[in-house]
Amino acid sequence: MEQSLVKIRVWDIPTRIFHWGMLCLLGGLWWTADAGEMEWHQILAYGLMVLIGVRLIWGIIGSDTSRFSHFVHSPKTVIAYLEKTRREGISASIGHNPVGGYMVITLITLICVQLITGLFATDEIFTEGPLYPLVSSDTASWLTWLHKKNFDLILLLAAVHVLAVGVHTIKGDRILAAMFSGYKSLPASKLEESNTSELTFVSLLRAVVLVMIIGALVINYFMWPVINML
Repeated sequence: MEQSLVKIRVWDIPTRIFHWGMLCLLGGLWWTADAGEMEWHQILAYGLMVLIGVRLIWGIIGSDTSRFSHFVHSPKTVIAYLEKTRREGISASIGHNPVGGYMVITLITLICVQLITGLFATDEIFTEGPLYPLVSSDTASWLTWLHKKNFDLILLLAAVHVLAVGVHTIKGDRILAAMFSGYKSLPASKLEESNTSELTFVSLLRAVVLVMIIGALVINYFMWPVINML
């Protein structure tokens, strides 16, 4: 017997902007590096720095489904989820499922590594990261190498993410549509089981203030000198 579906809100606006903004910025960073447009590469990187900075704080003070505490589980919980999925197949989840939570943390970690190493990187011709003078040339060369190799890991993880989204979509879990609209249709039994009625979504104003503070710091200390060079 088919269960009735209930439409609920699962993602707030800041989380959705982070998701699609990160996708666009990573694509832009890839293209600018490949085309040698290093000033624009740096500007996009600092834009990504603002995005990541906001997301890290939003993972603590944001809406329920955006908080790390909501989707980062113990390895035991992840193993139990995988075993249940093997037995019963993929089912729609509220927010990130336990495996997806680890995917989010891994991706954010790799992007943080990418941003930090980029601050010290050099192309040994025209462009240097703003913190390049603080390290030796050997250290800068190693960090530049790590910056390039780490991006390959980001691309690999992105490919795995796209594949996982495709599998979930085929199985009926419309996670892609939810990241556009913010809403999902889930079985009533699933909602009762997870106490979804208790989910809270914080004011968008909180995210706007975060963006303004972090954006002002990044623009002042990192982005503005590059803009002046254009």
